[in-house]
Amino acid sequence: MDLLRIRRELETACKHFEYVQMYPTSDGKVFVKAAVQAGNQLYIIAIYFPDNYPYSMPNVYVSNPSLSGFSPHRYNTGNICYLHPTMWNPGYHDLKFVIARTAKWLSKYEVWKQKRRWPGAGIAH
Repeated sequence: MDLLRIRRELETACKHFEYVQMYPTSDGKVFVKAAVQAGNQLYIIAIYFPDNYPYSMPNVYVSNPSLSGFSPHRYNTGNICYLHPTMWNPGYHDLKFVIARTAKWLSKYEVWKQKRRWPGAGIAH
């Protein structure tokens, strides 16, 4: 995990999003919490970085409010699928991108809650 890169990315993300903070984990790593608004709903998300970050994409969990037990585009572990893993590019993607894509995912989730139809395209995996 490249902690210096994460700190730089955090600084950039804070310039684009109002509520973004980094926290230590009990095992010596870090994670980021952010507040994202989708429609009228404010969501709190937690972003966990893999050991080989930035070469693998972070996992994003919605911590509050909790998501519907069965909602599309989520993994069995509860993290959301904001990007197909094969599309992750460590030279281009960063924390700001992850938060922006999560905001887009949450906007689609809000549509799904009302219409039970996920807007936009999806890639099977």
